[in-house]
Amino acid sequence: MCAMFRTGSFLRRVRQHVHASVCGRLRIVTCIVGVVILAAGSAIADVYLRNLFPFLDFTGFSGTYSNTGSVDLSGPFFQSLGTNGRNCGTCHEPNNAFGLRAVDAQFRYFITRGKDPLFAQIDGSTCPTGPINNGLVLNNGLIRIGLTVPPNSTDASAPQYTITAVQDPYGCALITDSQGVQTVSVYRRPLPTTNLGFLSTLMFDGRESLTFPLNNGQTFPANLNTDLTQQAIDATLTHAQAGQAPTATQLSQIVDFELALNSAQLFDFAAGDLSKKAQGGAQFLSTQPYYPGINDSLGADPQGKQFTPNVFTIYSSFQNSRNPQQASIARGEQIFNTEPLTISNVPGLTTGNQQIAGTCTTCHDTFNVGNHSFPLPLDIGTSRSPLYETDPNILAGLKELQMPVLPVFELVCTQGALAGNTYYTSDPGKALITGQCSDIGRGKGLILRGLAARAPYFHDGVAANLQQVVNFYNQRFQIGLTQQQMQDLVNFLQTL
Repeated sequence: MCAMFRTGSFLRRVRQHVHASVCGRLRIVTCIVGVVILAAGSAIADVYLRNLFPFLDFTGFSGTYSNTGSVDLSGPFFQSLGTNGRNCGTCHEPNNAFGLRAVDAQFRYFITRGKDPLFAQIDGSTCPTGPINNGLVLNNGLIRIGLTVPPNSTDASAPQYTITAVQDPYGCALITDSQGVQTVSVYRRPLPTTNLGFLSTLMFDGRESLTFPLNNGQTFPANLNTDLTQQAIDATLTHAQAGQAPTATQLSQIVDFELALNSAQLFDFAAGDLSKKAQGGAQFLSTQPYYPGINDSLGADPQGKQFTPNVFTIYSSFQNSRNPQQASIARGEQIFNTEPLTISNVPGLTTGNQQIAGTCTTCHDTFNVGNHSFPLPLDIGTSRSPLYETDPNILAGLKELQMPVLPVFELVCTQGALAGNTYYTSDPGKALITGQCSDIGRGKGLILRGLAARAPYFHDGVAANLQQVVNFYNQRFQIGLTQQQMQDLVNFLQTL
C-alpha cells in the first residue's frame, strides 16, 4: 500500500487511461479502497499523501493540497484520543474531501459488519441508548447532535419559545432530565475540515464562533485558531467520548493540519483536467485571496468595494471550448453568477412578505469559494416539515428532495417580536444556541468546493445528488431554468 503514496505520476496516468480497460479501472478502485480503509483506521507513522493525490468519485477525481507539501496521515487528527476508537478522520475522510460521503459509510458498514467506530451508538445511531439504528448515517450521512435547550452554556436566559416534539420516530427527540433540562436530538452532516481559511462562522449553528466571531479581518486569524481549537476539544469529548481533552500540543497539531488544507475537484471524466487552461482544482483554490466581508452582497465589504455577482470565474476560459462538457460547465458558472431569482421567506435575509431580487451569488458571495463572506445564518426551508408547511414555494422545493425520517419539533414563540408565531422544523438551528425566535431554523451556508466528493447535500442530507439540489433551488425560488440550464448548473457544481 505504501507504494501508492509515493506514486507522484498517478494523476497523470489516470488522465491518460481514464477510458482504459475494466481491469485498469479495478486497479484504480483497489488503490482508492486502500486509502479509505487507512483513513478510517488508526494513524500510521510516517505515511503521507502527496499533494493532489486523486480520489475517485462519481464524476471524476477530487484531491487535497496542503501548504506543508503533503497530507500527513500520522498526526493526532488521525489518532484515537477518546474511548470509542474514533479519530477526526472517522467523519472527515481525505477521500471525501475531508467530509463524509454516505456511500462510504455504507462501504465501511459492509466491510466491518457495523463495527467501524463511525457507528458508535453515542451519535452514529439514532439514539444514544436503546436499540441501535444506523440508518441515518448510512443513508444520509447524518450524525446525531445532542444540544441543550437554553438556558445553556451559550445563553443563560430562558428561551423565547417553548419546544415540543410533535414527531418522535426514534424515541429521543426531546429528553427532559430530573432537573428539567431539555436535550434535543438533531441530525446533521459532518462539515468538511478543509478550506477552513474561508470560514465566516464555525459549525452549522455557529456555536463555536459566538464568543470569538470570524467577522473582522484583524482578529480573524487568532479567532479562527481559537474556534478550531475549541471545536477539536468539544469533538474529542463528545464524538470520541474522551475522558479528557487533548493536550495543547495535540490541539495545535490538529488545528495546524486543518488550516493547511484545501480540497476541490481535480478531474472530470468528460471535461478532463480542471486546472488545464482553467483554474479548477485545490492548488489554485489555496491561492484565492480572502478577508471577512469580501464582496459582501449586502454592501458591507470592509474595503468599500462594490458587490459583483460574478463570484465564480474559474471556468471562464471554457466558454468557447470545443469540448461539450467544458462548454456546459462554463454556461453553468454563468447561470450560477447571473441567472435572476426572487428570494422570499428566507429568515435571516428577508422579513415578512419581503422579496429580494438576486442570484445564487447573493448568498454565495465569496470569490471562487461559495459561502457567504460574513456570518449570515439563513433558513431556506430544507428542514421544514411538508406536513405543516404552508409556503407553496418551499413545498415545491421539498418535493424535489428525498427527505429522511427525522423528528419534527413545534416551537411556539412566547416572547419578543415574534410572540404568538408557531414553527415546525426538524432542526431549530441557531435558536438552540441563542434562545431567540428569530434564529429558528437558521444555519450557515456551506463552502461549495469539493461537492462531488461528499454527497448527500444540505445540512440534513435531504438531497441525494446535485441534480436534486438544483431541482430544489429551481422550485424554491421559482427560477424557471430549462432542462439544459439545470444540467449545465449540475455540471458546473460537480467540478467545484
